[in-house]
Amino acid sequence: MAIVEFMFVLALAGMAGLLIISAINGERKQQQLQNAFYQLLKEQNGLISPIQMAAAARVDPQLAKQYLEAQVKTFEALPEVDADGDTFYRFPKL
Repeated sequence: MAIVEFMFVLALAGMAGLLIISAINGERKQQQLQNAFYQLLKEQNGLISPIQMAAAARVDPQLAKQYLEAQVKTFEALPEVDADGDTFYRFPKL
C-alpha cells in the first residue's frame, strides 16, 4: 500500500512541476510578444504585420497573430493591405 501512495504522490508532484513550467513558459512568451510589439511600433512607424510580429518575438505565428489582434482592438489600429495582399495594421503614432 505504501508503494501505491508513494507513486500517487510522485505523480502529483510531477504534474505540479509540469504546470509550473508551463506557466513560466507562457509568461516568458507574453514578455517576448510585448517587447517585440513595442520595438516594432517604434521601428516600423506604427505599421506591423503578423509575420513581423512572429519573427520579432520568435514565437509561433498563431500566438503572435492572436497577440497582435488583441493589440489592434486595444489601440483601435486600422488594417491595411499592400499590393501583394498582405495585411498590416496601422497603429496610432507614439
